[in-house]
Amino acid sequence: MRVRLNVYFPPALAKQIDELAIRRRISRSAIVEVAVTSYLSPDGADRMEAAFARRLDRLSRQVQRLERNTGLSTEALALFVRFWLSVTPPLLDEDQAAAQVKGRKRYEGFIETLGRRYASGKSLLDEIGQDIDIPDEQK
Repeated sequence: MRVRLNVYFPPALAKQIDELAIRRRISRSAIVEVAVTSYLSPDGADRMEAAFARRLDRLSRQVQRLERNTGLSTEALALFVRFWLSVTPPLLDEDQAAAQVKGRKRYEGFIETLGRRYASGKSLLDEIGQDIDIPDEQK
């Protein structure tokens, strides 16, 4: 004996159930019955936990890559600043105005180059991965 239940679904979900019933050549009731049985089964919680664990693992790997990339970017910037400060002599007061004009032009060129490079999808991090071999314990 079966008990009749009246349920309401959003139109999009009802359409998906109808399409699946047509494709599989089974009744809509059979589809809903299997879905509810699966949802209520004791191993359903285990499957859901496993799915969450996979997602958390993926997110953890993404965060690790972000941390590595951020650290690498910080180190690259620090090296550049240290080098620049150690090799750039101080300017005389009368040379300051010309240096500022030149600096603005160089900065505009830098921003333009950075924009082109970013738009092309190239990144320093990708090049570093290709140029050097990172030991497994550091990956």
